[in-house]
Amino acid sequence: MLLLIIKRMANAIFVILAVSLLAFTIFKFLGDPVQLMLNPQATQQERDLLTERLGLNDPVPVQFAKFVFNAARGEFGMSYRNQMPVMEVIAERFPATFELVLVSSIMALVIGLPLGVFAAIRGGTVMARVFHLISMIGVSVPAFVIGIMLILVFSIELKWLPAFGRGKVVDLGFWTTGFLTPSGRAALVMPSISLALFQISFIMRLVTAEMLEVLRTDFIRFAKARGLKARAIYFRHGLRNCMMPVVTMTGMLIGDLIAFTLVTEIVFQWPGMGFLFVQSVQYVDIPVMAAYLMIVCCIFITINLIVDLIYVVVDPRVDQLVRGGGNGH
Repeated sequence: MLLLIIKRMANAIFVILAVSLLAFTIFKFLGDPVQLMLNPQATQQERDLLTERLGLNDPVPVQFAKFVFNAARGEFGMSYRNQMPVMEVIAERFPATFELVLVSSIMALVIGLPLGVFAAIRGGTVMARVFHLISMIGVSVPAFVIGIMLILVFSIELKWLPAFGRGKVVDLGFWTTGFLTPSGRAALVMPSISLALFQISFIMRLVTAEMLEVLRTDFIRFAKARGLKARAIYFRHGLRNCMMPVVTMTGMLIGDLIAFTLVTEIVFQWPGMGFLFVQSVQYVDIPVMAAYLMIVCCIFITINLIVDLIYVVVDPRVDQLVRGGGNGH
């Protein structure tokens, strides 16, 4: 397992450097930081001083090296729009996105896995066909359409849930959470459903396909011949042997949720990182855009590492492949 971690971390360094180059390119060539940070009445002397302070007179390779060094320490400069350190701005928004993604991911796994198993072992029933129809709708209808429909039904017509915002939150000093207040929990319901519906549908269809494949194998026939209980056959033997692709896709989906919550956050005016990124694009807040790219990259790398470690737990043969010089998959 240690060898697997070392290999993945070595790959991660190259990926981070590539994304750093992309973020630096945006930072360097998308707009003039001096012009964006100073008012139009600034003198040439003030412009020269700011240019020197930002290190824009240094050669480009030196600027890139400084950018990588500062990014490794979590320093991305000042937000042009908020006039605050970028990491402070992101730290204010990250809890909202994290809680939204956490609830959506739990919903996707808790609902998608059992429905996928049910649809595989009871494929000919009316209920299984209904689940398949719902899953087709879930993967076909865009998240923003689902969000708007939820707002129309549950907020405007029934007035059960808030249409926008995060509700009342509790400041724990290092974290702001909506889990501890009724309005915060109510505000999470519709955005979470809107974000999770595609993931539920995708996981359900993936589990169904993999389960049908596993149930045709010889060892499942032998398990049935030995008289094992249906629960042991389907969950202990069947589900476990189809978990490899499920783990892979679930990890990718969680990364996608964090990176692409911006549509859902815009619909529900959710004050998270996605909404912040859209605002930074509107106001050409380049440091925030660059920091967002770097943070999302690190999140994806972390999730992929966790998925690889779960591989070893689910299937110990992966660790043997890595030790033998395989690629770990």
